[in-house]
Amino acid sequence: MFTTFWGQSDAIGRGVAVLLLAMSVSAWALILWKTWLLRRARKGLQRAVPAFWSAAGVNEGRTALQNFDTERLLLPLLDAATAETRAATLDAAGKRESRLTRRLRDALHAVLAKLQFGQVLMASIGATAPFVGLFGTVWGIYHALVSISAAGNITIEKISGPVGEALIMTAAGLAVAIPAVLAYNVFGKMVAACEADLEGFAHDLRELLGHD
Repeated sequence: MFTTFWGQSDAIGRGVAVLLLAMSVSAWALILWKTWLLRRARKGLQRAVPAFWSAAGVNEGRTALQNFDTERLLLPLLDAATAETRAATLDAAGKRESRLTRRLRDALHAVLAKLQFGQVLMASIGATAPFVGLFGTVWGIYHALVSISAAGNITIEKISGPVGEALIMTAAGLAVAIPAVLAYNVFGKMVAACEADLEGFAHDLRELLGHD
C-alpha cells in the first residue's frame, strides 16, 4: 500500500514521507543513546557519591570518582570547587563561600546540559510529527482527488483506495510521535533524579570546602 502511495504521490508527498522517516530515525537514535547514557549516569552516581564520602581525603575522593563516575558528572564539580584562584581578579576578591557557589553552579549547569542534550529535539518531534503526518494525508487526498477528477467517471471505489493510502501518513506521524513523547517523559524523570543527586553533592561539597 505504501509503495502504491509513493508511486502515485508527487514531490511534496514524498518529501513529507522522507521528513517523517528522518524524524523517526532521529528519535530512535536519541532514545537508544540517552537510555544508555542515563542508565550509566544513575549507576555511576549511586556508586561514586558514597565512595567519595568514604574516602580519607579530597585526593582519595578524587580517585574514587575517577573509578566510579563513568560519565564524568561529579568530577567537574570537584574540579570547579578545588580550582586555584588567580590573584588580582574579581574572583579572588569575593568571599570563599560565594566563589565556591558560583563555580559549582556553573559546573552544575554544564553537567546538566550534557544530561539534557537531545530533550528539545525529542519534544519537538513528539509535538510536530502528528501534524506533519496530517499534512501528508491532506495533501495525498487532494492529489488523489485531482488525479481521479482528471480521469473522469468518479466512483466510490476509485476514491476509497487513494484516500485510504493517503491516511497512512497520519498513522506514520503518530507512530513517530508516540515513542518520542513517551521517551521524553521517562528521560525527564531520569534527568531530574540525576539532577537531585548532583545538587546534593554540590551542596555538600561547598559545605566541606567552604570553611577551609
